[in-house]
Amino acid sequence: MRVDDFDYDLPPESIAQYPADRREQSRMLDLGRQDGRVRHRVFPELLELLEPVRHRVFPELLELLEPGDVLALNDTKVIPARLIGRRAGGGEAEVLLLEPAGEHRWHALVRPGRKLREGRVVEFGDGELRATVLEAGEMGMRLVELEHDGELLPLLDRLGRPPLPPYIRRDTEALDRERYQTVYAREPGAVAAPTAGLHFTDELLAAIERSGVSVCRVTLHVGLGTFRPVQVERIEDHVMHAEQYEVSGAAADAINSREGRLVAVGTTVTRTLETVADADGLVHAGSGRSEIFIYPGYEFRAVEAMLTNFHLPRSTLVMMVSAFAGRDHTMAAYHEALAEGYRFYSYGDCMFIH
Repeated sequence: MRVDDFDYDLPPESIAQYPADRREQSRMLDLGRQDGRVRHRVFPELLELLEPVRHRVFPELLELLEPGDVLALNDTKVIPARLIGRRAGGGEAEVLLLEPAGEHRWHALVRPGRKLREGRVVEFGDGELRATVLEAGEMGMRLVELEHDGELLPLLDRLGRPPLPPYIRRDTEALDRERYQTVYAREPGAVAAPTAGLHFTDELLAAIERSGVSVCRVTLHVGLGTFRPVQVERIEDHVMHAEQYEVSGAAADAINSREGRLVAVGTTVTRTLETVADADGLVHAGSGRSEIFIYPGYEFRAVEAMLTNFHLPRSTLVMMVSAFAGRDHTMAAYHEALAEGYRFYSYGDCMFIH
């Protein structure tokens, strides 16, 4: 298949620059996986609280989940991995930490790339943190060595910024430190949020569990594999960058003993569960690095329903959704979402596919 098969025109005004005022206020498109039918409606009791619209809102996920379902979340926590400092000798520089590569070493993206060659040093804060470029890699990546006193994560909390996607063109750091993070995040290591989870509140998760739906957590540290652009013409030629995952024994037991569906919150959860599922659909506990690339033609082993945001054209994420719902159904739903004014990407609205 060609990458062009997953392209679509997206007006800039459809890209959400800010999150909804409240997490649960996002809209939700309801897509039938088998027939491609799109549904738009809201709970009658919610109409008094919201403007009279005919679209689903996120709390209606309660209506679409069934007792016996298992809702799987990604509990990775976004670290403030975007560091802005100064090069030795002057000049601003940016280092985006991607993932650890050994003691004090990280894979990173840097700017300006031409001025950050091997041996160059960038300082952050008052010299509390230094990054030395050790070697250059593909696509602007660098291997850097960090020098610092004390623990790194507290230092990043103070000196770093949330690593927002490049299509969000503004800077409101205080807002993003809270909202570019799920309410259930607990395992530090991601450099991008598992965005389908951004719509949940603690209250909604409690209501879901009271309704007879089990909630379990897995971990996939979102990194370059999720947002790396596809730069080949044939999608079969694309190679995914590996991302670290962990599935606990408790999560695997909850999933394998379920009476209802396995509902994945986001493409990262889908990727994790399909990585550890066997041919019979059983999910196995374990940890490792996932390199799985899911595109149309893939036979899903475990995941039976998916909640996901609207993704970039030509991306591996829209390819995964197309594998789950069918390319034609997915593209038709995306075009309808655009016509109906849904907000796209990380801070945008979502769709439930079942």
